Amino acid sequence: QVQLVESGGGLVLPGGSLRLSCAASGFTFNDYAMGWYRQAPGKQRDLVAAIKGGNTTTYTDSVKGRFTISRDNSKNMVYLQMNILKPEDTAVYYCNARRVPTSIYNYWGQGTQVTVSS
Repeated sequence: QVQLVESGGGLVLPGGSLRLSCAASGFTFNDYAMGWYRQAPGKQRDLVAAIKGGNTTTYTDSVKGRFTISRDNSKNMVYLQMNILKPEDTAVYYCNARRVPTSIYNYWGQGTQVTVSS
């Protein structure tokens, strides 16, 4: 019943931009903090950005000033605008939903590939 479906990944040149989207269904969207995580080959899955229902945001240092997370509670959508992309941003990006404040429920999407290469 719970679904998180990512889209918007692809191949982009260094310095380019992509906008990732995550469509959520099957749960009460406003009760969840939403996040984007990424996992590069041989590395752990790490938080990129997160946003609570009240629109407070958190970013990992390496993307501050380049990435922006946002959510539309009327559409059950979360976005990640990625600018000035670098090869180091290459990874599979995953949408995450975490119940607040308890974190008892934690859901993941299937992921979307982002490749930054010349």
